[in-house]
Amino acid sequence: MTASTHHGPENPLPLSSASQAADSEQPVSLRAPGPLRSGETSKPLADAISDKATAAFVRRTLCSQNVLLGDGEKGRSTPRPIEEVLPPLTSSNDVDLQLYGIISVIIKEFVQTWYTKITPDHVFVNEVIQIIAHCTRALEQRLRKVDLEAMLLDEIPELVSAHVASFRLAQQQASSPHSLVQDSRLVYHTLHPHPALSPVPTDHEPSSIVEQRENESAWRQLLVQGVLAVLLPTEDLENGCLRALVAEIFAEMILGNGISGKACEGWLLWEGITSIARVLQASESKEQGVEAREPGPEQSMTRLERYGLLSSGPVEQSGTTDPLTAGKDRHETRSVSISGLFWAAVQFVFFAFTAVRALIASLATSSSLPMRSVVSDQSPTEAPSESQLLCADTTPSRRPLGFKRPIVSMSLWSCIAQLAELSVRMPWLSGSVSILHFGLLAGPGKVGDTDGILDRFLSNAIHKRVLNPASLPAILRTVRATLFPNNALGPARQIPSDDEAKEIKHRCAVSILHLMPPRFTALYFATQSYDAQLLCMEDVLGCLDDAYLNKHMIFQIVELIIVRLVPELGERGVRDIMEERSADLSIQPSATPMIR
Repeated sequence: MTASTHHGPENPLPLSSASQAADSEQPVSLRAPGPLRSGETSKPLADAISDKATAAFVRRTLCSQNVLLGDGEKGRSTPRPIEEVLPPLTSSNDVDLQLYGIISVIIKEFVQTWYTKITPDHVFVNEVIQIIAHCTRALEQRLRKVDLEAMLLDEIPELVSAHVASFRLAQQQASSPHSLVQDSRLVYHTLHPHPALSPVPTDHEPSSIVEQRENESAWRQLLVQGVLAVLLPTEDLENGCLRALVAEIFAEMILGNGISGKACEGWLLWEGITSIARVLQASESKEQGVEAREPGPEQSMTRLERYGLLSSGPVEQSGTTDPLTAGKDRHETRSVSISGLFWAAVQFVFFAFTAVRALIASLATSSSLPMRSVVSDQSPTEAPSESQLLCADTTPSRRPLGFKRPIVSMSLWSCIAQLAELSVRMPWLSGSVSILHFGLLAGPGKVGDTDGILDRFLSNAIHKRVLNPASLPAILRTVRATLFPNNALGPARQIPSDDEAKEIKHRCAVSILHLMPPRFTALYFATQSYDAQLLCMEDVLGCLDDAYLNKHMIFQIVELIIVRLVPELGERGVRDIMEERSADLSIQPSATPMIR
């Protein structure tokens, strides 16, 4: 997060009246949107989440009255920059603006609605902002020490792959007539038990639903209290009122309503996948200079086939039985096939030349790329032994942090194969990929091994395209527009019915199929029927059907991220950390297990 340097003061919060701050910028008027193309953002939404509108909203919500600078020459006032009024959250002004936009919505909806009825001062809100700023700055410093490459490409995909495998096993066991347990939730929870999701809620026992919700709420509170105990300074940690309010915001607003309440729903995950697929389809169409649309018969052909240089199918017969005509037709068919073979060979040579040229250019530039095997500050000083490396492939939370796995050996590829059922649908391709993987790691030059030529090239491409800090403000802007349209909570979305959820899954399957080449889909699904391909793709997406089972995966991902950012919680209990900070906190001894 180094897109730009923060020039604001460290703690400049003016403490004065909380009445509406004077602001020269007026709210942007919302016009009725016109017809939109796929993936296009409406004008009112784009205006509401623009940087200018966001800055005006933050000033009105978080800043006090004296946020204006006098302009003696023109006789009017101009608003002060956000970085001069509010404390910095990160080292980037662009990221801070988007984060303050999210914080402003939360403060307006959950703090100012009741606090302004008690007193008009702004001291309490300023203190809350200071605590949040302490946490975000501390998290940014810790984020610089985390191996994001390994976490995003290895550890999180491993959890997703385990979820998919366990979901399919639970469905198989529950549907088996000889199985003793017919509840797929119980089978899955037995394979992946989680204290926040115990006991398994069932309609036959209403008390189990209430008990599970209470355990989940206690887990959220424990998680947030542990993070605050590590990140907050002592004076803020001893302020029980502020700490409780911040913990409530993070535990209920973010973890409760945002992650547990929305992000675990299958239909919302399908909508997210659909949006990503549409963005990829739009970017691909933009590169090709055409808009994304249904491929027509002429578009499905290659350029050689369009101009008659390749035969697109068998020659239509004239229906005559004359031997001379039949011999002429056979001769023409033979000449067309020879021409097709010639142009196919030319096309193959051209593609091979392009691939070899790209490979040589990559190999020539990979020698100047930085090394990957750099031990971080959280990594052990000694190199892991062979037994540790074998154990490192089992549980991601216990994997040695100083060990850099080759990118070609990370769990992302096995997760994709697990989702696509590659070993069942195309076992020959799975075997070929395994042979290629072994050749890259143990073959001549070991180009795929850690710090090999291919390994450094892939790492450099990932850091430029995926882990680019410049894309973080756009991601935060999209998240804010999705969760808080028009900078407000808005009415809660009605949960889709079963038929509507099936329609959302169907649209998701269609969007994924549109990203895949038609020839590959016909080969992968072993059928030319588009309806059959859709059914197979919907079956693959069925691993996200149950929100309760999705919580197991999402909660494990949340715990993994927190343990990587705050490794102290993986070593000691929350109560032990609280006692070390000498804070007088009311936490029950029974609610202090370590996060595994």
